[in-house]
Amino acid sequence: MSRFLDDAAGIFDVAQSAADSGAGSGITILMSVEGGIRLLADSDWPLASLAAHHGASAVYRVHNTQGTITVDGRSGGRTCRLAGEQPAAVARRLLNY
Repeated sequence: MSRFLDDAAGIFDVAQSAADSGAGSGITILMSVEGGIRLLADSDWPLASLAAHHGASAVYRVHNTQGTITVDGRSGGRTCRLAGEQPAAVARRLLNY
């Protein structure tokens, strides 16, 4: 797997753990060519625009909306989306039957 996808998967795992502990959502992560990391809260810029503006080699946006975690990523011409439900949201839905 590529570094881009490895980073997306790692961010997704951390986002799921943070959501399980009640943490908020709406963060964008910019990775520089030199390995630096910059976090932006509640940015609504398109990922390609953020990457160009900040000179980032990769950009990831994390959303936690109603029990669904989503990580969107962009690195050059590559994009990815990882999504999944929190276990608590799945349990609530199953128990409401």
